[in-house]
Parts: sequence; C-alpha cells; structure tokens
Amino acid sequence: MPSSLNQHERSERPEPPGTAPGTGARTTPASPHDRPRTGTRTRTRTRTPALALAEVRWALAALGLFLLALPAYLLGGPAWLWGALFAAAYATGGWEPGWEGLKALRGRTLDVDLLMVVAALGAAAIGQVLDGALLIVIFATSGALEAVATARTADSVRGLLDLAPATATRLLADGAEETVEAGLLAVGDTVLVRPGERIGADGRVVGGTSEVDQATITGEPLPVAKETGDEVFAGTVNGTGALRVRVGRDPSDSVIARIVRMVEEASRTKAPTQLFIEKVEQRYSVSMVAATLAVFGVPLAFGDDLASALLRAMTFMIVASPCAVVLSTMPPLLSAIANAGRHGVLAKSAVVMERLGQVDAVALDKTGTLTEGTPRLTDVRPLPGSGLDADALLRLAASAEHPSEHPLARAVVDAARERGLAPVAAEAFAAAPGRGVTATVDGRRIEAGSPARLLPSGAHADVVRELEESGRTAVAVLRDGEPVGVLGVADRLRPDAAATVAALTRLTGRAPTLLTGDNERAARHVAERVGITDVRAGLLPEEKVAAVRAWEAEGRRVLVVGDGVNDAPALAAAHCGVAMGRAGSDLALETADAVVVRDELAAVPAVVALSRAARRLVVQNLAIAGVFIAVLVAWDLIGTLPLPLGVAGHEGSTVLVGLNGLRLLRTTAWPRL
Repeated sequence: MPSSLNQHERSERPEPPGTAPGTGARTTPASPHDRPRTGTRTRTRTRTPALALAEVRWALAALGLFLLALPAYLLGGPAWLWGALFAAAYATGGWEPGWEGLKALRGRTLDVDLLMVVAALGAAAIGQVLDGALLIVIFATSGALEAVATARTADSVRGLLDLAPATATRLLADGAEETVEAGLLAVGDTVLVRPGERIGADGRVVGGTSEVDQATITGEPLPVAKETGDEVFAGTVNGTGALRVRVGRDPSDSVIARIVRMVEEASRTKAPTQLFIEKVEQRYSVSMVAATLAVFGVPLAFGDDLASALLRAMTFMIVASPCAVVLSTMPPLLSAIANAGRHGVLAKSAVVMERLGQVDAVALDKTGTLTEGTPRLTDVRPLPGSGLDADALLRLAASAEHPSEHPLARAVVDAARERGLAPVAAEAFAAAPGRGVTATVDGRRIEAGSPARLLPSGAHADVVRELEESGRTAVAVLRDGEPVGVLGVADRLRPDAAATVAALTRLTGRAPTLLTGDNERAARHVAERVGITDVRAGLLPEEKVAAVRAWEAEGRRVLVVGDGVNDAPALAAAHCGVAMGRAGSDLALETADAVVVRDELAAVPAVVALSRAARRLVVQNLAIAGVFIAVLVAWDLIGTLPLPLGVAGHEGSTVLVGLNGLRLLRTTAWPRL
C-alpha cells in the first residue's frame, strides 16, 4: 500500500459549509442553503429501539408482574392477588417460548424452552408457583437480549452502506457531465470526483492529482497522495484536487460492499456453536420427558396409587429442573460483565464474556489501537545557519500552518500553543496537494510541507532520513526559499501499549500479531516499541479477515482488537472482537463483541483475565448443581424424597451457586496487571 507517513501530503477532511477547500479558511458564512456536493449524502443513522422488539416488551411485562407478585407472596398477602399476578407473569413471559416449542414439537423437535414452560407449570401444579415464575422470567429475559443483539447487528450493517455515496458525476464521451446513482455505474465508466466528495466506485485515477482520506478502508491515519494510475476505493473522501476515476469494479463488488458481506458471513459462522447447544438441549429435553413419564408410570404399573405417583413425578420434575444449572452460568458471567462495565469495558452478552476467556491468540490494529490515532509533533530541528532556535522555528511553522485543517497542520499548531507560542497572522495562504502550504508571515514567504517536494535533491537528507527511519513524518520549513528547519510528526503510542502486549503474551502464551493497513516501516517501528515481532502491514479489510480465518482454521481462538470500519470484518470473523470506544467507528462498535469505553488499552488483558475467572466459577457451579441434582434425583427414585425437602435442596443449590457467582461483583475481582 502507498505510504502516507513518508510524504507531507495535504488534504482536508470534510470541512464545514463555507470553507474554501484546501485552506481551512471561511469564505462565506454557513447558510441553511448550503448543500452537499454531488456524490455526498446526508443521512440520519437509524437504530431499532429496544422497545420496538416484541421479545423485549413481553420480557419486561413478565419481570414487572413477577416483582409485583413477589412481596405479596412472601408477606402472606391474599392468594387471589399474588396468584393473579403470577399467572399473568406466566402468560406474558411463557406464551411465546411455549408456542414456539409447540410448533417445534409438530416438527418432531423438543427443545428446552418448552421443557422449561412445562416445568414451570408442573411446579405451579403442586404449589411451587414462585419457582415456576422465576424460570419463566429467566428465559423470557434471555430471549429478549438475543433479539436486541440481532437487531443491533442488522443496524450496524445497514449503517456501513452509508459510507458509499448515493450519486456520482459520470463523464460522457462528449465531455458532458451527468449525475447518476452510484449503484448504476458500470465497469469502464469515468467519474469526476471534486474536492471534498466521496468517491463513488472502486477504480483507478486516469486524470488529476489529489489526496484521499481512506482511513475507513485501510486504517491509515493520514491522507494518501493519488495520481494517474493509483487505485482508489468507493466511500473514501477526496481532498483538495479534482480526480477523474475509471470504474474498475461493479458497485456490488466494491471494497465497501465486500465488507458488508464479510460482516454478515462472519456473523453466520458463529452458528455452529448454537447448533451444538441445540443438540444438547434436544437430548436433555427428550431425556427429561422420558424420565418424568417413567417416574409417573412405573409406580402405577406396580400398583401405586395415582396421587402418590403424581406427587413423586412432580417432585422429580422440580429436583431435576435445571434452575441451578441455569444459575451456574449466568451469575458469574453477569457479575463479570457488571465488574468490567465499572472499569470501562462493555461486554455485549454473557456469551461474549465467556468467549473472552477462551482466546489463545491476539491480533492488534495499529492506528487508534496501539497508538492514539492523532498525529503529534515530536521533533523540532532548526538547521545550521538559519538563525532560529526551536521555539522560533515552531512559531514560524505554526503561523504558516494555522489556516489549514490538515492533521499535520493541527499537530504543529497544537504543539506551538502547548509551548505558549502564539501564531502570527498569515497572509496569502495557499495549499498545494502533495506539496504543502505557503503563506506570508511577517513579510517573509514561508513554506511547510514534503521534504521531497520542497528541499533540493539530497539537501539535509541525513535529518530527514533520521526522522523517517524512526517512524516520523518529516515536514520541511523554508523561509524565502531557504530551508530553515525540519519538523517531525508521529502518531503517539498509547502509554499502556507495551504493558498490554506483555500482559496478553502472558495470558495466551504467545505474543500478539500486528494487523494494519498502514505502511510497513511505520508498523514495524510501533511493533518494535511494544514488543511485537509478527507484523503484517498494508492489509485491506479482506486480508485481515483472511489472516484471522487462517488462524481459526489452525484451531486457534483469536481475539481481534481494533477501532475502525476497516477492522469491522475482522472483529466479526474473530472468536471475539474488542473495539476501542472513544475513537472507534460506529460499525466497529456495533460489530465488536466488547467495547473499551474509556479507551484504556490495558483493560483488554484485564477483561480477558476476568473472563477466565468467571469461567472457573462456572465450572465450580456446574459441579455443585450436578451433585445436588444427582443426589436429589437418586433419593427421589430410590427412596421417598419429601416434597418440602426436595424443594429446599433444589432452592438451596440454586442460592448457593448464585452467591458463588456473585463473588465477581467485588471491586477486588478486577485483575491488576
């Protein structure tokens, strides 16, 4: 991939209405009549409200009714009151899984949802109304969370399509222009892309020179210079020059379109785990029904009376009910989710929290993940004979750069302000794509930009080479045509990056891999500073996905950490994906399984360690629940288990595993790495 860190490339990110392209200066006040140019569109991103989902409404109704009935039941209120409320909770929370279970039964499939509804009704039939209602509420809530997660994924994929422009300017054979829908462009068409517009299709430049902000595709932090023969991508933003682009791919096969398909495909690849769970549920359900019928029928066959056989069967139904098994998993994982949330990590489900602890390989993005994603001034080098010290050189450069909105210009101006150096008003400001800026400061002509374009061949090559070899972007500063200094700008490494890499290495037994769309030299410089040896640079989104899938094919469970749209397919394809929240794109945040809300990279290994602690508690709880169920069931089958004792044992095991799982709510449970 072309490097954007070795040239001082100039491009403006989308500017507010009334801003002159390439200058950052206001030309006219913003007006309600300002309209986006052809090739752009203004949209309001929609998100499906949780309450718009039927599953959520039914679950909330069941929970509300349960909470209203609970105090009346526990305080000895009138039976007609708590009985009616519990009955309503059964109906609101249980009718949908019950109906779906009946439909599945018609297809000769028996699932655990129907079994839980039957168990709840069975508990109610022998007076254990509270147990049954609790089962109903748990399963209704689980179904609601699954529906919300599905809706959010669909919203995020639809939001990705907004990156592509709605229209494009197609050039006709006679030189005329016409505005067409971007989706109607064909391979071989030539489109005109004006400054500030989004490119309408993947293709190659056949005329013009500009810079293109393609961070959404490659993750590169700075715009990339484009000229005849260079490849460009749909949805990326043109800079200050006009480009003519020949369409090279059908819009349906653009990089953006492929990202959408990859996100959808990766989401579907998680289905085998669900299929495995359904097989377990099916076998358990069939075994449960068969065992209950046997417990009821066998004593009858040997002369037992109906009431006694029914009581034994209902007791069996209660003690074999998987309440403790359900709570074996959820309290530890939900407690871990709550603890992680207090420390700035949002895990989107209990499944995610469990998956985090299973990872044995980690892939990290560079820009916005290991680094802060914002260029900062690192070096100020006055040249011999210039007569300037560091502060004078920086003030001169900041004065010339001040009118520009380019990321490098902002880094220079911000550094001057931090040192208390107020920029001088600049006149006759101009920006040239791929070259830099020119302005008059205190009556002197100041230029700042690419050393390759501004400095004579070989001049001050040692200073420029030293900066570039250390991963910085060199910015030459000239006064009246004479070089007076060189500045170094770089994307600053996160302060906790090296410690995070070391912690992830300890947890997984192998050092993380760096996957980035940025150039090789910049990637390796960052990797060396944090202790990463496996570096894969210049990657497009599909190449990141291919790397993740290759590891998965080897049997690894990969954790991907990223922040941009270009990371979204890899986040979705991985065993678990974590997005950096503060700088992350909407798609990355929606696609990722977990989000580091406070942007603290060290939280990633901490939440992995917390997940492993939760998984250990899950194993403990399953052992406790299994022992209780086995003992109580054996007692009921071999001897005569009194119903009150059966309920006490069942509820006791449920409370025990619940309290054990809640241990992770303690502040001290958050790992300190």
